Amino acid sequence: MGKLLVHIITGVENPSRSVLGFLVAKSAIEDGNEVTIFCAGDGETSLHDITTKEMQGVGLGTLKDQLVVLKEKGATLYASGKSAAARGITKEQLEALGFTPATPNKLVELTFEADRVLIYWNLIIPLQGRSHSII
Repeated sequence: MGKLLVHIITGVENPSRSVLGFLVAKSAIEDGNEVTIFCAGDGETSLHDITTKEMQGVGLGTLKDQLVVLKEKGATLYASGKSAAARGITKEQLEALGFTPATPNKLVELTFEADRVLIYWNLIIPLQGRSHSII
Protein backbone atom coordinates (compact mmCIF):
# COMPACT_ATOMS: atom_id res chain seq x y z
CA MET A 1 0.00 0.00 0.00
CA GLY A 2 0.98 3.66 0.00
CA LYS A 3 2.58 6.16 2.34
CA LEU A 4 0.30 9.09 3.19
CA LEU A 5 1.29 12.29 4.97
CA VAL A 6 -1.58 14.37 6.34
CA HIS A 7 -0.54 17.90 7.28
CA ILE A 8 -3.13 19.53 9.54
CA ILE A 9 -2.86 23.28 9.98
CA THR A 10 -6.49 23.96 10.90
CA GLY A 11 -7.67 23.69 14.49
CA VAL A 12 -10.47 24.91 16.69
CA GLU A 13 -11.32 27.75 14.29
CA ASN A 14 -12.77 25.10 11.96
CA PRO A 15 -13.42 21.88 13.91
CA SER A 16 -15.01 20.03 10.99
CA ARG A 17 -12.02 20.61 8.72
CA SER A 18 -9.54 19.64 11.45
CA VAL A 19 -11.38 16.46 12.47
CA LEU A 20 -11.89 15.58 8.79
CA GLY A 21 -8.12 15.50 8.32
CA PHE A 22 -7.79 13.00 11.17
CA LEU A 23 -10.76 10.97 9.85
CA VAL A 24 -9.19 10.71 6.38
CA ALA A 25 -5.92 9.62 7.99
CA LYS A 26 -7.82 7.03 10.04
CA SER A 27 -9.58 5.75 6.91
CA ALA A 28 -6.26 5.44 5.08
CA ILE A 29 -4.62 3.45 7.87
CA GLU A 30 -7.67 1.18 8.16
CA ASP A 31 -7.24 0.46 4.44
CA GLY A 32 -3.68 -0.72 5.09
CA ASN A 33 -1.73 2.41 4.19
CA GLU A 34 1.18 3.78 6.19
CA VAL A 35 0.03 7.09 7.68
CA THR A 36 1.90 10.01 9.19
CA ILE A 37 0.22 13.11 10.59
CA PHE A 38 2.02 16.41 11.09
CA CYS A 39 0.16 19.14 12.99
CA ALA A 40 1.47 22.69 12.79
CA GLY A 41 0.29 26.29 13.08
CA ASP A 42 -3.34 26.57 14.14
CA GLY A 43 -3.64 22.78 13.84
CA GLU A 44 -1.89 22.67 17.20
CA THR A 45 -4.97 24.17 18.89
CA SER A 46 -6.60 20.77 18.33
CA LEU A 47 -4.03 19.19 20.64
CA HIS A 48 -5.02 20.78 23.93
CA ASP A 49 -6.16 17.95 26.23
CA ILE A 50 -9.75 19.17 26.57
CA THR A 51 -9.98 19.86 22.84
CA THR A 52 -8.98 16.34 21.83
CA LYS A 53 -11.72 14.96 24.07
CA GLU A 54 -14.53 17.30 23.02
CA MET A 55 -13.85 18.69 19.54
CA GLN A 56 -15.91 17.11 16.80
CA GLY A 57 -16.70 17.79 13.22
CA VAL A 58 -20.25 17.82 11.93
CA GLY A 59 -21.13 14.15 11.45
CA LEU A 60 -17.47 13.13 11.87
CA GLY A 61 -17.21 12.04 15.50
CA THR A 62 -14.75 13.39 18.03
CA LEU A 63 -11.07 13.98 17.52
CA LYS A 64 -10.43 11.57 20.40
CA ASP A 65 -12.23 8.78 18.48
CA GLN A 66 -9.96 9.34 15.47
CA LEU A 67 -6.77 9.52 17.57
CA VAL A 68 -7.54 6.28 19.42
CA VAL A 69 -7.74 4.31 16.17
CA LEU A 70 -4.75 6.08 14.61
CA LYS A 71 -2.57 5.19 17.60
CA GLU A 72 -3.88 1.62 17.81
CA LYS A 73 -3.13 1.07 14.10
CA GLY A 74 0.39 2.52 14.35
CA ALA A 75 0.11 5.93 12.71
CA THR A 76 3.15 8.14 13.22
CA LEU A 77 2.16 11.43 14.86
CA TYR A 78 4.24 14.62 14.78
CA ALA A 79 3.52 18.15 15.93
CA SER A 80 5.53 21.31 15.44
CA GLY A 81 7.32 22.01 18.70
CA LYS A 82 7.44 25.76 18.03
CA SER A 83 3.77 25.99 17.05
CA ALA A 84 2.81 24.04 20.16
CA ALA A 85 4.88 26.22 22.48
CA ALA A 86 3.40 29.37 20.94
CA ARG A 87 -0.06 27.99 21.76
CA GLY A 88 0.72 26.96 25.33
CA ILE A 89 1.16 23.24 24.68
CA THR A 90 4.19 21.61 26.27
CA LYS A 91 6.40 18.85 24.90
CA GLU A 92 5.07 16.60 27.68
CA GLN A 93 1.46 17.28 26.66
CA LEU A 94 2.24 16.41 23.04
CA GLU A 95 3.99 13.21 24.05
CA ALA A 96 1.08 12.22 26.33
CA LEU A 97 -1.16 12.39 23.24
CA GLY A 98 1.29 10.25 21.27
CA PHE A 99 2.80 13.10 19.23
CA THR A 100 6.52 13.61 18.75
CA PRO A 101 7.59 17.27 18.76
CA ALA A 102 9.29 18.07 15.46
CA THR A 103 10.80 20.85 13.37
CA PRO A 104 9.96 22.17 9.90
CA ASN A 105 12.95 20.15 8.66
CA LYS A 106 11.12 16.97 9.70
CA LEU A 107 8.03 18.05 7.77
CA VAL A 108 10.16 18.54 4.66
CA GLU A 109 11.73 15.10 5.13
CA LEU A 110 8.31 13.47 5.57
CA THR A 111 6.97 15.24 2.49
CA PHE A 112 9.70 13.81 0.29
CA GLU A 113 9.24 10.32 1.77
CA ALA A 114 5.45 10.21 1.28
CA ASP A 115 3.71 8.92 -1.83
CA ARG A 116 0.92 11.45 -1.32
CA VAL A 117 0.43 14.52 0.89
CA LEU A 118 -2.92 15.96 1.99
CA ILE A 119 -3.05 19.37 3.64
CA TYR A 120 -6.01 20.44 5.74
CA TRP A 121 -6.11 24.18 6.26
CA ASN A 122 -8.62 26.98 6.31
CA LEU A 123 -7.78 29.15 3.33
CA ILE A 124 -10.21 31.64 1.92
CA ILE A 125 -9.56 32.69 -1.66
CA PRO A 126 -11.58 35.55 -3.15
CA LEU A 127 -12.93 34.54 -6.55
CA GLN A 128 -15.08 37.04 -8.45
CA GLY A 129 -16.67 38.39 -5.31
CA ARG A 130 -17.02 34.98 -3.65
CA SER A 131 -14.82 33.11 -1.20
CA HIS A 132 -13.87 29.47 -1.58
CA SER A 133 -12.31 27.21 1.01
CA ILE A 134 -9.73 24.72 -0.13
CA ILE A 135 -8.80 21.65 1.92
